[in-house]
Formats: sequence, C-alpha cells, structure tokens
Amino acid sequence: MSNEYIYGIHAVKAVLEKDPVRFIEVFVLKGRQDDRLLPLINLLQSYGVSIQQMGRKALDDKAKGANHQGIIGRVKAAKALNENDLDSILSAEQNPLLLILDGVTDPHNLGACLRNADAAGVAAVIVPKDKSAPLTATVSKVACGAAETVPLIRVTNLARTMRHLQEQNVWIVGTAGEATHDVYQSKLTGPLAIVMGAEGDGMRRLTRETCDDLIKIPMAGSVSSLNVSVASGVCLFEAVRQRQS
Repeated sequence: MSNEYIYGIHAVKAVLEKDPVRFIEVFVLKGRQDDRLLPLINLLQSYGVSIQQMGRKALDDKAKGANHQGIIGRVKAAKALNENDLDSILSAEQNPLLLILDGVTDPHNLGACLRNADAAGVAAVIVPKDKSAPLTATVSKVACGAAETVPLIRVTNLARTMRHLQEQNVWIVGTAGEATHDVYQSKLTGPLAIVMGAEGDGMRRLTRETCDDLIKIPMAGSVSSLNVSVASGVCLFEAVRQRQS
C-alpha cells in the first residue's frame, strides 16, 4: 500500500479520528502554537505520531504551494473500495441515498461533491475507475474531512453497477438539461441514487439510458448550467428535504 500526503487541519483531524494508525509522520509549521493547531498536535503525539517542525518555505514546498494551514501528514493510503464493497454498504442502510459522479475529473469538484455528500448523509459516492479524479491531497483538503467519512467506490463498469443497484430496488435519477421536469417536481424519497455528469459534457450516453428518470435544475438567469458540485448540493438537499417531510 502506497503512502500519500494530506494537508490542512480538517483533513488531518478526520484521518486521526477515523484511522490514526495510518499516520507515518506529521510536519507542522515551526513556531505556530495557536488554539486550532496545538490541540491537534497534542492528540497526534498522544498516539505516538512523529511530529517534525519545518519552516514555512519547506512546508509550502512539501504542499506544492497549496494552503496547508500549517500542518501536513504523511499517511498510508486508505483501502480502495470497489463494487464488491457496495452490497455491504447498502445492507447497512434502511433508506440509502447515493451519489454517482459520471466522469468528474477536477479534484476540486470531487472534493466539494464529497463534502456535499457528507453533509447530506450520503451512504456512498460511486465513480468510474477511468475518467474520474483520483483521491489526492487536493481532494481531501477541499472535502474538509469528508474524504475520510464518505465511502468512495470506484467501479469498473458504471452502467453495470447502476443496473445492480436497480436490482436492489434503488431508484436512479440522472441530471440532464433536456429533462422534461425539474428536481422539485420529482419524488426523491426511498432508496435513491442521484447521478451527476462530467464537467461540460454531462452524463455519457449509456449512463443516461440506464437511469430510471431524468431531472433538471430550473435556471432563471442567463447562465445555462451550474458547477457540478453546486448542482449536486442542490439535488442532494432537495432529496434530504423530501425525506424529512
């Protein structure tokens, strides 16, 4: 299993809370002892994690210029999940809500979608192995810890996985501009998977054809579409609203 870097207070804290044995070492900004970072450093030390202090330039270089908030962790890569893990996740949920991302390749968008999914109580995010952003430090940073709490399942054949979900009585709703009704007119209760297409291109043809229903987000202004992470938030929280009614 390979090692990877995570950076930012939320990302480091999330790994520490879920799986502290993944830590190999942590690098912190020399001289920073504020109320946000110090308790995290103390907790890391209580788990026996090696802490190394570094100057700002060295830390910036290690984070490749990203906003590290004064802390970077080197950790063992998390176990990769695939279609074989899906049934156990579904069986643990009485009324599962899933998010399917068909070809989201921007790591910032993937991170933001994971953060939305965590906030909406999504059981798992499903992506294709190909044409999808890898789970990088950038994704973890944008996700603010959600990359550690929301299962990210990479599948070999997305349409086949969608058909398997349908066999498990999961209703699959895809988002498409050509849909005849909008998200607020759709029933989004019960076992459900919401499909978001790639940036710019939307869902692939086979993905679209496999959906049980197509919906759109009504657009009142001159902009024709929303960023995929924003659109996923709109759809997920409409599902949350309906489920709480």
